[in-house]
Amino acid sequence: MGPYFTGKGDDGTTGLLGEGRVSKSDLRLETLGALDEASAALGLARSLLKSNKLSAIVVQIQRDLYLLMAEVSATADNAALFSKIDADKVRWVEQQIETLGHSTSLPEEFIVPGDTLSGAAMSLARATVRRAERRVVELVNANQFGNKHALAYINRLSSLCFVLEVHEIKAGRTAPPTLAKRTSI
Repeated sequence: MGPYFTGKGDDGTTGLLGEGRVSKSDLRLETLGALDEASAALGLARSLLKSNKLSAIVVQIQRDLYLLMAEVSATADNAALFSKIDADKVRWVEQQIETLGHSTSLPEEFIVPGDTLSGAAMSLARATVRRAERRVVELVNANQFGNKHALAYINRLSSLCFVLEVHEIKAGRTAPPTLAKRTSI
């Protein structure tokens, strides 16, 4: 075996932060995968952002997602050691939304992603965060995860990604944004 693989997962299982192994198809692993995808999508978006201030916000989000992944990976016997997403983290996301929201106006119609590369990447990151949120909710509903602050954090995070997307579109576009009319359901 080399430094990049152990072979332990060849049976379709993987270890958690604690004792034991679970199937790679386990809901906890699906949640970890969705959170990892969200972080990767945010990293792509960050690489394209025009603003160092916005990049710093995204780096903090990615660091928080790693904390959340550690908490989701923890077993029941050591979960308290890894519980780092708290009310302060939720407030930080809310503050970012409020601060950025004051400096931009929201469009009155849906944005069609693609007017700027960085805005489109942030839109993809937002959609990926929303998928991760759905997986965290499944984990909570299955009584396999109980941090309500983490649930609030990931819920607010998609809103922050949307505000970041709007900022990037406004910073980089040369023509009005492409909008789609809202329809009533």
